Amino acid sequence: MSADTLLKVENLRAYFDTPEGTARAVDGIDLDIRRGETLALVGESGCGKSVSALSLLRLLPQPAGRIAGGKILLAGQDLLRLPERDMRTVRGKRIAMIFQEPQTSLNPVLTVGEQIRESLPEKRTLSRAQARAQTVELLRAVGIADPARRVDEYPHQLSGGMKQRVMIAMALAAKPDILVADEPTTALDVTIQAQILDLLKDLQKQTGMAILLITHDLGVVAGMADRVAVMYAGQIVEQAPRAAFFTAPKHPYSQKLFRSLPSRLKRGAALEIIQGSVPRLTEPMRACRFADRCDHAWPLCREREPRWSGAGETGVRCHLYDPQVSAPATVITSTTAPVSAPAAPEAGAALLQVRDLKVHFPIYRGVFRHAVGHVKAVDGISLDIPRGSTLALVGESGCGKTTVGKGILQLLRPTSGSVVYEGQELTALSARALRPLRRQFQVIFQDPYGSLDPRMLVGEMIEEGMRVQGLGGDRAARMTKVAQLLEHVGLPRDAVGRYPHEFSGGQRARISIARALAVEPRLIVCDEPTSALDVSVQAQILNLLKRLQDELGLSYLFITHNLSVVEYLAHEVAVMYLGRIVEHGRVEEVLDAPRHPYTEALLSAVPSIEPAARRIIRLPGDIPSPANPPRGCHFHPRCPRAMDVCREVYPGETTASPTHRMRCHLYGNGK
Repeated sequence: MSADTLLKVENLRAYFDTPEGTARAVDGIDLDIRRGETLALVGESGCGKSVSALSLLRLLPQPAGRIAGGKILLAGQDLLRLPERDMRTVRGKRIAMIFQEPQTSLNPVLTVGEQIRESLPEKRTLSRAQARAQTVELLRAVGIADPARRVDEYPHQLSGGMKQRVMIAMALAAKPDILVADEPTTALDVTIQAQILDLLKDLQKQTGMAILLITHDLGVVAGMADRVAVMYAGQIVEQAPRAAFFTAPKHPYSQKLFRSLPSRLKRGAALEIIQGSVPRLTEPMRACRFADRCDHAWPLCREREPRWSGAGETGVRCHLYDPQVSAPATVITSTTAPVSAPAAPEAGAALLQVRDLKVHFPIYRGVFRHAVGHVKAVDGISLDIPRGSTLALVGESGCGKTTVGKGILQLLRPTSGSVVYEGQELTALSARALRPLRRQFQVIFQDPYGSLDPRMLVGEMIEEGMRVQGLGGDRAARMTKVAQLLEHVGLPRDAVGRYPHEFSGGQRARISIARALAVEPRLIVCDEPTSALDVSVQAQILNLLKRLQDELGLSYLFITHNLSVVEYLAHEVAVMYLGRIVEHGRVEEVLDAPRHPYTEALLSAVPSIEPAARRIIRLPGDIPSPANPPRGCHFHPRCPRAMDVCREVYPGETTASPTHRMRCHLYGNGK
């Protein structure tokens, strides 16, 4: 163990006892983390990344979880030999953890200040005033504006990015030697994600702490990590310095992760997917665990487990690199199939026309519940969606994107404005008159698990829409169609008799797509359908949506904050800020030549695996409240190019081309 090695993990094994047998979630991993460095642990869901992190702190869920063997050496001391009482001094003070979902990690009945004070190591010796002062200073250190006020607020009063900052403040309260960050930016907007990552890097420089970063976002890894470890089915299959890993990943699994990433360069081809899924960890593992999904597998891979090959910081667990194994002269090559590039939709009448749509929510106060104001979630947007095309709607959380989708579908009745579908004004129709039309426009919600009834079988949920709309004939005919739909979205027919909890996140997303397709819609609102999915599962869903659009002529309103997905899938993109669209045009126009400073900031904040340097625009603060939007241009308090006129007058619309328009004083007063 070298002098600068802070944590060394040797042959760590963490198992879970289940009704199906023993699940070897972590099955003999070796890692070391040095002082002041960031080690990224990447891989698909179910590979054992989070279990590895919990094992370091001995926090495996009981009684099912147990550490079956190995060593965890912190500055030479084996944590597995410490009694529980001594281990409590390690958690938080020596090793702290940021959990993946701050909303479920923060106590909703305690203020954020009370929760941070609980993490202070000297809390018992501090006066109340001293503890409050330290808590306020921690909030200020993590970049929360007006910390003296925020310290007394509850988690539900904070944005997602602010809750994540509170989690970081709690983790840093004891000045730990190691910070374990488990997907700290999953599902965050790119601007908030950039702020969180910058914050972690700055705090690392100030304190010298080491970071174990668990993520599936290779762009984040490229910007943060010093070294990378790839985990698959409970084992480390590759480890390398960041530059070497991104220049030439060695393991076939690592290579497939890279090829699964969406980008504009891949618009003319299907994204490469990793067929199959991570093997069941209750099954005996006597061969290469990736063999059934590998393009390079040969008989030896299914007969013998590969050894670790390499030395120092670089190594790989694969027969291809074992000097004692002779690989065959030929291997199976990639099976990526070309598909048509997203062509511009044919000219003609739009399937959907939205004009000056507004959705305002009244704010009631007082005993008699008087309306004292309005939350202007959507404040006058206009857009068209042609037949067979995809319009991407992007922007930070709180901009009103999801409310736009619900307003278009009449799940929320608009305050004013027009929504015309196939020449018919939807806002003028009663609920009864809308019912026959609802089959033509469907929605795929962001959280497939939350939108699927856990008490219903998958087949029943998919069949329900057909039954309500009087489609598909009798029950036998409907269930036949259900089975066909499941095959269409890449699921086995026997899924009809299973419950949602029996499926992975990607499979639940496919179920949601099948349910939407059951009533033969022409327009689908996709609300963050790939948010928080692994890149391999994301590639499967994007390929599916693209194929269905080509085959069925579907139109999509694709709500997302992932601009790589926009580049790959969309024809047009609309950028939304605080209830209004600030820039709109074809994908190549907006992403290649953004005009609005907000669009420029969004694009600059996107993590990239490309090594080329780029100017990054950091937006200060959070999005203002839609209940009290700033005077003038809503973006001017955060805009690096704001002028005096921006503080007084909201800009009119200016055109850069017949298809590219924006609202910004930099390009004139508008029309």
